[in-house]
Amino acid sequence: MVTSDYVLDEMITALFRSVAFGSAVQFSESLFAAVKGNQIKLERITEARFKAAWSARKKYQDKTDISFTDLTSFVTMQELEINKVFTGDIHFEKVNLGFEILPKKR
Repeated sequence: MVTSDYVLDEMITALFRSVAFGSAVQFSESLFAAVKGNQIKLERITEARFKAAWSARKKYQDKTDISFTDLTSFVTMQELEINKVFTGDIHFEKVNLGFEILPKKR
């Protein structure tokens, strides 16, 4: 499994808004341990990835609801040749970059 520091940021923010503080801390720390133990690979959004995402932001001017984090994910996935994504985010379908969306819709 691969994620980025931007996705991790969004997830942590959402956790602390929706569950008890202690539970959010515990879950976040379990993710950090999984990264440290190489169970999850954490990709950093580098300056080059940021610039590529900014170019994508301008390219998808008709899709203003796509978050910048999503755009950084698209760029990182393309760079690493990742074609499967586990998400409930409709934006991965809207850009039509050939990602296989998991879980599959029924």
